[in-house]
Amino acid sequence: MDSSAPRTPSSRRAPPTERLRSGANTLRQKTLVKLREAIVTGRFKPDERLVERDVCAKTGVSRSSVREALRLLEKDGLVTILARRGAQVTKLTIPEVKEIFDIRAALNGLRDRDIAEDPRRHELLPAIEATVKQLAVQARDTARGDEYAETVYRLNSLLNSATRSARLRSILGALAQQTLRYSRLGLSSEQRRRQSVRHWQELVRAIRDGDGESAQRTAERRVRDSRDAAIKKLEEAAGL
Repeated sequence: MDSSAPRTPSSRRAPPTERLRSGANTLRQKTLVKLREAIVTGRFKPDERLVERDVCAKTGVSRSSVREALRLLEKDGLVTILARRGAQVTKLTIPEVKEIFDIRAALNGLRDRDIAEDPRRHELLPAIEATVKQLAVQARDTARGDEYAETVYRLNSLLNSATRSARLRSILGALAQQTLRYSRLGLSSEQRRRQSVRHWQELVRAIRDGDGESAQRTAERRVRDSRDAAIKKLEEAAGL
């Protein structure tokens, strides 16, 4: 596995022009977060046109910030920008959803195996265990479905950041954005959340034991179960 070199923070104070640029970047980042959240939570529906003027009114940010955020969201696969029509929320077909989840299953398996076989895994284990305990509590509460999905997303982000492969981190980050709304859909029932938390508890045991094969197998099964639940919901909505 390849790894990226750590960055050394600079102690010098940034000049005014850099601070202004930093402020602009922060604004763009906030806009990006707002739009991404609106898409994955369903405020903006699949196939819905994202007219810049209307998006500005809904989010309270400038058109230039919205325009830049839409371009970044297109790279994440959440938005499609069409010639002479502008941006719209990407709508994946059921075969496309299956394909992306299948890719995620394989890559999550590689990621979790890498973490389980990392000699430094015990440094990460307390944070994983604490988050999985949160999931166990949330899974038992029928009113905390959205909260459960958000915690799963944070846990996956934690695991992504822990893998020793910079390339794997990057790919998984992009795929997580594309599948988040479908993952939420697949975790919408209490039964599915209880099944999901059992998978996460199995992963904790595999990482604690340094069992890479078990970690990989558990991860693949966890993502495939999420895939199947999401596709079932999509098929029901389409009357299939």
